[in-house]
Amino acid sequence: MPAMLFWLKKAVSYWLMPLPFCVALMIAGLLLLRSTRWPKAGRRLLISGVLLLFIMSNKQVGQALLRPLETQYAAQSEFTAGAALPVPLARCRAIVVLGGGHSDQAGLSALNQLSSSALSRLIEGVRLARQLPEATLVVSGPGWSKHSPTHASVLAAAAVSLGIDPRRIVQIDTARDTDDEVQAVKQRLGTDTPFALVTSAWHMPRAMGLMRRAGLSPLPCPADFLSRANHEKRAGDWLFDVSGLQQSTWAVYERLGATWAKLQGKI
Repeated sequence: MPAMLFWLKKAVSYWLMPLPFCVALMIAGLLLLRSTRWPKAGRRLLISGVLLLFIMSNKQVGQALLRPLETQYAAQSEFTAGAALPVPLARCRAIVVLGGGHSDQAGLSALNQLSSSALSRLIEGVRLARQLPEATLVVSGPGWSKHSPTHASVLAAAAVSLGIDPRRIVQIDTARDTDDEVQAVKQRLGTDTPFALVTSAWHMPRAMGLMRRAGLSPLPCPADFLSRANHEKRAGDWLFDVSGLQQSTWAVYERLGATWAKLQGKI
């Protein structure tokens, strides 16, 4: 994808996320309130922005939006010592962990630099790697600049700290987004290598769609579940907070990403 189109896509998607979108509505409303021609429109925009942000921050709303994405593919269950692995998993010759972001803060270990999503994905990848000692661990993600460590290198260092032999690790450090990761995995593994695909549960439907359309046959191994609900509802489950807004944000982000991929014929 050309760099200009890539950054345009990122810019548009950013302003369509719940928080920036609602803030933009409120700012536009405040500006129109100061005008003499459209004060009513300004009031409506301001109220709409506040109400929409309030709704998107509710935990139940966030879970309702995110759960349909996270339940499309089941997680790999707990492994029992001495028991045979599920046949589809036992056939995998590679484990592909998609990137999830990190910080470059000095003094932190590689594990502590990883975002919560990246950490959850990597832990699942390492868990699978211990069950598949012959499988290659593929980690992905570029750096923010030419002088900063790549996300793939941070994931690799974190995997080594968790006991993975560095000779088993393959780094993909040029893929900027999921579409790029699909093409890089196809180039590295080909279409005949069975592999386990590890990414966040909310991201798995789009990742699987892109992989399958590219001719690959990954085994979905979702991690980083955000819409985990209690069996019994508690008072705190109905509150409005950042976690509810985060779930709503990822739900909107993934649906926008899937729509864009479908428009391009990639899903």
